[in-house]
Amino acid sequence: MARASTTSLLLLLLAVASTSAAGGKVTGNATSADLRLRRARRARRKTTENGLGRTPQMGWNSWNHFFCGVNEEIIRETADALISTGLAKLGYTYVNIDDCWAEQNRDYQGNMVPNKQSFPSGIKALADYVHAKGLKLGVYSDAGTLTCSNRMPGSLDHEEQDVKTFTSWGVDYLKYDNCNDAGRNVVERYTKMSNAMKKYGKNIFFSLCEWGNSNPATWAGGMGNSWRTTGDIADNWDSMTSRADLNDKWAAYAGPGGWNDPDMLEVGNGGMTEAEYRSHFSIWALAKAPLLIGCDVRSMSQQTKDIISNWEVIAVNQDSLGVQGKKVQSDNGLEVWAGPLTGNRKAVVLWNRQGYQATITAYWSSVGLPASATVTVRDLWAHSSSSAGQTPGSAEGQISASVAPHDCKMYILTPK
Repeated sequence: MARASTTSLLLLLLAVASTSAAGGKVTGNATSADLRLRRARRARRKTTENGLGRTPQMGWNSWNHFFCGVNEEIIRETADALISTGLAKLGYTYVNIDDCWAEQNRDYQGNMVPNKQSFPSGIKALADYVHAKGLKLGVYSDAGTLTCSNRMPGSLDHEEQDVKTFTSWGVDYLKYDNCNDAGRNVVERYTKMSNAMKKYGKNIFFSLCEWGNSNPATWAGGMGNSWRTTGDIADNWDSMTSRADLNDKWAAYAGPGGWNDPDMLEVGNGGMTEAEYRSHFSIWALAKAPLLIGCDVRSMSQQTKDIISNWEVIAVNQDSLGVQGKKVQSDNGLEVWAGPLTGNRKAVVLWNRQGYQATITAYWSSVGLPASATVTVRDLWAHSSSSAGQTPGSAEGQISASVAPHDCKMYILTPK
């Protein structure tokens, strides 16, 4: 009897160990995909130690519209505009200065110096201004000897000194680029800055901008709160769609505390149509990408504002479950992207990447619903509980819609 009890106990312990290793599910032979997912989950857990980025970051960045033509007046007016337009209340709280904000040479003590012409009041005064509005300020540096503009110093071998400086100024966000690397190993360079951030910049969101060259999704999880999975985006259809595809392959590595980053939003900069910008925003939201506005919010059109202020689409991006949606069906440019949300709901995007109107159908088996499930359907762009080709407000087995060229439909499906 004692021997039988001991055997039972051992079997129970083995089962528990197996369950734990599989993330709560007892499994037999793990596939390579299972193992990759487990590694990704472990990486996600490592990202939580600074408590930041529990949902993807939202805000604004200067580069896509202003490039090196940024100054403190633009930053102040942008902060004002985020408040006056209501964007800040929707979650757009980071105001991030990209490249070219500093003098090319450090001071006699080796400290970075704000550019005297474009930022005469200094970064500390700017941070105080932004903070007084309930917003947060971000700056930019580089894991090299110079930044990508070659107009200001990078932080290579000055990591701790620069983080101490940023902290003293009240900086809340650091975008860390990858130019002028002096031929040194990429992981070594980003590890040095990560260690400095953990020591002196625990309240600073750390955004690694390695461009995806060395698959940072596989190693950056313990270093920062987001990591670029692609090269720089440009304001055109081909660039945007290619970034979406490149980012998609790393979906399993994203989660609360650490996010895949296919680069900033181009919505409103003029290089794409309204339909293309709507698709851009929808896919970025579904993929739990950072929502960093890249246009001039001081003078944006109503069309642009309507896209970036769609609170229902934003809610998909900010859903606390924190699972990146991904491409689940593809047929010659007619695509379905989907992902789970809290409350057993599914977010679904029907995306027409062709140049003609087409009907796209999402099947329950693709989006992760039981074949027999009946759901209520919420159209996030029409802000209505009805969908084309279905009984208003409900669907069973599949959902179909006619989608315009380069446009999309976006839904939340809630099981009844």
